[in-house]
Amino acid sequence: MASVILQRTRKKRLEAGHPWIYASEVETVEGEPSAGGLVEVLNHQRKYLATGYYNPASQIRIRVVSHRPVEDMDTGFFEERFACCLKHRVRFLPGETAYRLVYGEADFLPGLIVDRFGDVLVVQLLTLGMDLRREQIVEALVRVMQPKGIYERSDVSVRELEGLEQKTGLLYGEAPRHVTVTENGLKVIVDIEQGQKTGYFFDQRENRASIAPLMTGWGSRSGIILQEIEGEDGERRTVPVNKSGKEVTFPYWDGATVLECFSHTGSFTLNACKYGAKKVTCLDVSAHAIESAKANVELNGFGDRVEFVVDDAFQYLRNQVKGLEERSERALTAETSGSERKKAGKPDTSKPMTAGGGRTWDVVILDPPAFAKTKGAVKGACRGYKDINLHGMKLVNEGGYLVTASCSYHMRPELFLQTIAEAAEDAGKSLRLIEWRAAGKDHPQILGVEEGHYLKFAIFEVTSK
Repeated sequence: MASVILQRTRKKRLEAGHPWIYASEVETVEGEPSAGGLVEVLNHQRKYLATGYYNPASQIRIRVVSHRPVEDMDTGFFEERFACCLKHRVRFLPGETAYRLVYGEADFLPGLIVDRFGDVLVVQLLTLGMDLRREQIVEALVRVMQPKGIYERSDVSVRELEGLEQKTGLLYGEAPRHVTVTENGLKVIVDIEQGQKTGYFFDQRENRASIAPLMTGWGSRSGIILQEIEGEDGERRTVPVNKSGKEVTFPYWDGATVLECFSHTGSFTLNACKYGAKKVTCLDVSAHAIESAKANVELNGFGDRVEFVVDDAFQYLRNQVKGLEERSERALTAETSGSERKKAGKPDTSKPMTAGGGRTWDVVILDPPAFAKTKGAVKGACRGYKDINLHGMKLVNEGGYLVTASCSYHMRPELFLQTIAEAAEDAGKSLRLIEWRAAGKDHPQILGVEEGHYLKFAIFEVTSK
C-alpha cells in the first residue's frame, strides 16, 4: 500500500479526530496510490497514524476511514460498519424505521450518506473513494438492512469537486417515488426522487418535538377560563367558558396560533398540530413543497387547522410587519380630526390601508435553508438571518415565542446568537433563551470535527422593551 507522509509543521488536526487531510499538509507520497485507493498516513517521523482513501484531484487529498490498518474497503468492511450504524440507531431511536442510517464522517464512512425510509434506502455517494465502491456498498446494505429497494440521490455539486458527475437512479430492487414513514408519531410522505437532498431532513426530529410546550396555554388571552358547571344529568364537570360564560366547544381553544416559514414538507406544522395548535400558517416559496405539506397535513387529519401560503418568506414577513406598523399608526391617529391629520401629514384613517397583512402569531418558526454555503458567504448570510429574525420577532404576540434555526456550518453558534441579538435590539425586543439544541441522535458528532456542528436551533421568549 502506498504511503503519504505529512508535513512536520502541520496542525495536528488528524490526531484530534478530524478525518480530512488537505493537499497542503502532505510532504511526500511514496509508492503509486490509485485515485480513490487506500493509503497509509504517516507523520514526519514515519509513525503510522491512519488509513484513508486518496484523491489527487481533490483539495481534500485523503479522507480517513480508520486509525488502524485496513487492507481493503470490501463488502465485509462496509457490512461491519453498517451493522455498527444500525446498532446506534436502534439504541437511541428504538422502534423507529425512518432515520439517517449513515452520517458520513460521524459514522467513520466519509463521503457516504444513507437515509432509511422504512424498507427503502436512499444513498448519496459524495466522493470518488465511495463512488468506486458502489457495488460493495449496495451489497453490504442489502445484507445488513434487507431493503426492498435502494435509490441513489448523488445529484449534489460537491461531487464535481471530486471530478465526478451528478447521478440519480435505482441501485437495487424496487423504490417507489413516494414513500410514507412515521416520525414522532406522525405520518410523512417523502418524495425520494424530487425532494430536497434525499427527500427529507431527519436532523430536526427531536427539535420538532421540542415545540410541544409552546402549543398550549393560550386560551386565557381570549378570555377563556375553565369553570365547573352542572350538566343536565346533575353531574358536575369542568369545561372552558368564554367571557360571556358560554361553553367553548372548539377542542383546540387553548392552542397557539403558529406561523411556519420555509416549511418544505410541513414537518413543524405537523408537530404543531399534534401538540394542540389552534391555527397554523404553513408557508414556502415552492408550490411543490406546499403541495407536499398539504398532502402530509391531510394524511394526519389536520386540514381544518392549517392554511397554506406560497410566497417568499422574506417578503411575506416584511409585508406583515409593514401592515402591523401601518395599523398601529392609524390607531394612534384615529381620534385626531381630519384637518389635523392632513396638516401633520398623518394617514387618513377613512381610506383603506396601503399595506396588506398586519397579522401576528403566538409562535413564529423560522427554519430556512443554508444561507452560507461557503466562508465568503457569511457576511451576506448574517444580513439574511438578521432580516428574517428581526421581522419574525416583530410578528410574535407579546410573551410569545420565536423558534429559529440555522443549518449553515459557516454561521458559527456565537455569530448566530450575536446576529439574533442585533435583530432584537433593532426590533426593540427582549429575548429570553428557553432552549438551545443541535442535530438529532441519528446525526452524531465527532469531537474535533467542527463541520459536524452545523445545525443551531433555538427557542426564545419574546417581550417588548
